Amino acid sequence: MHLNPYGEYAVMLGASLANDWPADRDGIEQRTREHGMTMAFDRAPDDHARTRVVLDAWLGVVDAPDDAARASALNAQMAAAAAYPQLTDHDGEGWHLHYRDPTRSLPDVLSGVLSVGTALHLTERGMHRLSRCAASPCQRVVVDVTRNGRQRYCSVRCANRDAVRRHRARGAEAR
Repeated sequence: MHLNPYGEYAVMLGASLANDWPADRDGIEQRTREHGMTMAFDRAPDDHARTRVVLDAWLGVVDAPDDAARASALNAQMAAAAAYPQLTDHDGEGWHLHYRDPTRSLPDVLSGVLSVGTALHLTERGMHRLSRCAASPCQRVVVDVTRNGRQRYCSVRCANRDAVRRHRARGAEAR
């Protein structure tokens, strides 16, 4: 039984949107499909702009200076989303929990999904498992889903680039 469908996929969706912001509303909805959401969303003309506001608030959680600030930001987002759990059976998925009202717009749904999913991810895996890439100047969001909880880079490329930078810095110090 999978008890937490919101944690990892929701945080990965947030990171995907943050790291590669879609050009339009359809791109956002396509990204939700790629990350496991199957329900259609009510349309509104300002969905793209309002979803950006939701994402920017979520990035405040990513960039929080400590665990207490991160928890405070998430609590405020969950309260604002008014995301209550409910059982649903749609699209042949079987009965499962949703933390959203099925008649809400795309930004409203994502507000609830991202905030609840992030809270579940961080409380189950550790409050440190959401950050920015450690390779300067990269600013991509890193969702740590590794076994040991020590992922610092968004990609192997950034990890290698940072290792080369550190190696060259040590060589310069030795000279």
